[in-house]
Amino acid sequence: MSKIGLIIGREIKSKLTNKTFIIMTFLTPLIFIGGLALIFWTSMPEKIEQKVEVIDQTGLFASTLKGNEYVSLTFSNESIETAQDNFQKSDFTTILFIFKGSDGNIIPKARLLYKKSPGLAFKTYIRTELERIYYEYKLKANNIDPNIIINARQGLVIDMEKVNENGEIKNAEGVQLFSFAMGLIMMLFILMYGMMVFRSVMEEKTNRIVEVIVSSVRPFELMIGKIIGVAIVGVIQFTITTIITAVLSMVLSGIFLKDISAMKTKFDNQNAVVSKLGINAGAHLSNTEEFKDNQKMFETLDQLQKINFVEVGVYFILFFIGGYLFYSSLLAAIGSAVDSEADSQQFMMPIILPLMIGYFLAIKIMVSPESNAVIIGSFIPFTSPIVMMARIPQGVPAWQVLSSLVILYISFIFTTWLAGKIYRTGILMYGKKTSWREIGKWLFYK
Repeated sequence: MSKIGLIIGREIKSKLTNKTFIIMTFLTPLIFIGGLALIFWTSMPEKIEQKVEVIDQTGLFASTLKGNEYVSLTFSNESIETAQDNFQKSDFTTILFIFKGSDGNIIPKARLLYKKSPGLAFKTYIRTELERIYYEYKLKANNIDPNIIINARQGLVIDMEKVNENGEIKNAEGVQLFSFAMGLIMMLFILMYGMMVFRSVMEEKTNRIVEVIVSSVRPFELMIGKIIGVAIVGVIQFTITTIITAVLSMVLSGIFLKDISAMKTKFDNQNAVVSKLGINAGAHLSNTEEFKDNQKMFETLDQLQKINFVEVGVYFILFFIGGYLFYSSLLAAIGSAVDSEADSQQFMMPIILPLMIGYFLAIKIMVSPESNAVIIGSFIPFTSPIVMMARIPQGVPAWQVLSSLVILYISFIFTTWLAGKIYRTGILMYGKKTSWREIGKWLFYK
């Protein structure tokens, strides 16, 4: 046991003193938080005012089409040719030309001319408003009161919550993106630290260092020491990364908190109008794109707050350790069986393929979290760390989680025993192309 301890200490020291490892430990949370900040910043609406000259041939939109805090409208009687000639000299950023049919009837067609692209949000706003006005016009033309239709199209909020086996509301439903992220992170962590073991074994074999090491320790002890050593390094790196990420998140949340608070205040005010004036103005407001987008965003934030992050974190560590031990033993066996990384390609596919299947099942969870494929994948040790981790934020019966963990750790013991039989022969095998048939023979050597 003392020899395994020495090997573990050697692995920890070699990794913790590696410059690349140290840099990536501190750089990874910066990249992660930076990416999230960039996504959040780019998703925030920019207050770029659009000054629109409206040329309405129909005469229908002059009293009905309204701007907002980002869009100011000026109706003009100029021809489209004149407006286009004077466009570059004017203060207008956009010209909106609303057509009239050749027979004099109103047709659902418009044209936008711009100096600089106003973006998708502006185009969506203009199209939505024009469609609404044209829709109400058609209703009135058929002697239908638009208010009757508007009142019948009330927005509806549905709170989806999972009830556990004890009848308690435990976790929020509908956090599919977060669940998928958990599965994806699990897959990346298992692959990253498993490849560390693979490269460490292969490097020592190609440098002939292992010949000296196995003169003092048994090959199986060497393999176990490497796996445990890298596992400890992984937990240390994960802890440091988590702490740095949490600190950076608190700093960035303070920066963006004002924008979120302003959006929440605006949404609450709109929601109050909807509740108070639901029969008329409120009904129209609840069907606007801005209100619906804000409603989805704040519903998602409320759902995320209901997740038990402590429970998710504990299960993440348990499944990471189990998944890492399971795959790293197989990767250590492959590393011992080949002389170069190029020779390992034929053996890597059966290892990577189950991880990819787990990844696709994590995607499937976003659409069908209770499908048979997802449930089965939660118990198969090749995919269970990824699939079960993606299911846990949405609420999973405790017996399923515990059963999955037990199967995973028992499978690790079996794969370690299997990998040890390959490792003890392959680690000292040089100059010969290894095949699956050859590896099969090693399993039966005494």
